[in-house]
Amino acid sequence: MKSINLREKHALFSKQWHPHQIATVDNMQVILAKIQGEFVWHAHENEDELFQVLKGTLYMKFRDRTEIVKEGEIIVVPKGVEHCPSTKNDEEVHLLLFEKQDTTHTGNVTHEMTQTDYPKI
Repeated sequence: MKSINLREKHALFSKQWHPHQIATVDNMQVILAKIQGEFVWHAHENEDELFQVLKGTLYMKFRDRTEIVKEGEIIVVPKGVEHCPSTKNDEEVHLLLFEKQDTTHTGNVTHEMTQTDYPKI
């Protein structure tokens, strides 16, 4: 058991939209990601997702609205809810995510941005 420095872990990778696992808690995984631009619309039928913004501003798009999530804030996307994370003005946003270990990157959608391997750092 050691403490985990999130800034140091984020400094270990540069690839955007590619989650990196930093810890597991029971059947949950703690993930870091860097994002920029727009992702793909998708939903996770059986899993909730928690997003915490560590740096920047996340725009979580839903079909009926966009929620603005600022640094130090979280948003939980309930299972089955279609969503599309994005950023604006070329800002790179740093995220911490908390989700089940078997959660697929793009949920019910297969896309060129879909990642199947989350490196452990």
